[in-house]
Amino acid sequence: MFFGEDRLPVVQEMILASDEQGRRAALDRLLPFQQSDFEAIFEVMAGLPVTIRLLDPPLHEFLPPLEEATDERMRSRIKLLTESNPMLGTRGCRLGIQWPEIYEMQVRAIARAAKAVQERTGDAPLIEIMHPLVGFREELRRLRELTEQVMAEEAPELEYLCGTMIELPRAALRADEIAEVADFFSFGTNDLTQTTLGMSRDDAEGKFLTFYLEDGVIERNPFETLDQGGVGDLMRIGVERGRSTKPDLKLGICGEHGGEPASVEFCHKLGLDYVSCSPYRVPLARLAAAQAALKEGSRAEYVAAGG
Repeated sequence: MFFGEDRLPVVQEMILASDEQGRRAALDRLLPFQQSDFEAIFEVMAGLPVTIRLLDPPLHEFLPPLEEATDERMRSRIKLLTESNPMLGTRGCRLGIQWPEIYEMQVRAIARAAKAVQERTGDAPLIEIMHPLVGFREELRRLRELTEQVMAEEAPELEYLCGTMIELPRAALRADEIAEVADFFSFGTNDLTQTTLGMSRDDAEGKFLTFYLEDGVIERNPFETLDQGGVGDLMRIGVERGRSTKPDLKLGICGEHGGEPASVEFCHKLGLDYVSCSPYRVPLARLAAAQAALKEGSRAEYVAAGG
């Protein structure tokens, strides 16, 4: 949504702004793009829930490499934003906490898009707003407050859910606290695997992880098949503690594991409500979900939605 030729320059303008006023001016120009995107999604997904993850990548990813910077202002900003380990740096909800006007714009675009679609079709979209990479209750409390404030301004009659991705071990361990201010959890198993195992997927695959698999240190690639003994245990804790606070907490999984049969079966046993994966994996995910339900002899409902 942010890398189109007509959008990226505006995103870069927002990043290069020296103050909030400058950022808001650029965000005001981005808002129509976001609203148009969301309107199209809501219309295509009529009658089905739409989960929207707010901006997650670190901001330096929207800037060119340092050697390709066009001027000193750009070079200075790239140096300031570059991090040694950006996956664990200023990304996800940390962006929304530090620069709330970014998430404010996105929520405003969601609300306006929902109103526009409802006026055209007569049906209100089913919206779930997801704040990524939350590790502390206070992070989500603040961002939920911001979300509610903007939604109340733009679409006070619109119903929606506000939740988070569980991508950090601490979030799973403190799920009971986080659930106090969440309507749903989505286990982001790609990042949860990285943060639990201390493995960068980009650095591990094709290097030491390949050796581990060939030498029998581990049996399966944990980025392809869910590590049930480690990552899976954290998910189990997150489910139990989250629902101890809020029994009707909606739970799902978002990541490539959502399309892998053994992982889908594990999620079924945990009592998750849905799995989500890349579009090309959806047929396999549907089949695996049905097989898991039949194997257990239950009628549990699963929805495998393209991520």
